[in-house]
Amino acid sequence: MIRKFKDTDIDAVMAIWLNANIEAHSFIAPEYWKGHFDEVKEMLPQAEIYISENSHAVDGFIGLTEDYIAGIFVDRQARAKGIGSELLDYAKKKRERLSLQVYKKNASAVNFYLNRNFKVASESLDEQTGEAEYNMLWERRGRL
Repeated sequence: MIRKFKDTDIDAVMAIWLNANIEAHSFIAPEYWKGHFDEVKEMLPQAEIYISENSHAVDGFIGLTEDYIAGIFVDRQARAKGIGSELLDYAKKKRERLSLQVYKKNASAVNFYLNRNFKVASESLDEQTGEAEYNMLWERRGRL
């Protein structure tokens, strides 16, 4: 089930955020993510967050800021079960256009988005990490 974020979700969401970032970005030191934990925890409730919940436990979430996907994060135990796709499809129903940034080295995430009709619009360098990232776009059919 997908639902809107509630304040009581914050600890579960942040645990998923931290673990998923460390696991998906082996090319970035875990200290980078740990060092941004408090900042993200403070900013997160300001975004539009949708939760994937199974048996009353949070197993994933998507964060949106207008038409920008700040991230899709799924708990390790719930991965490869379609939750990321479900969250993305939910966001696509709410928007005409979506954009995001994904690290070029995160091949599984790049392929995830390419397989769901996102296009690489440009490439840039994340100044904080020094890593190359793709700026990706999706628009409803006939627009991109």
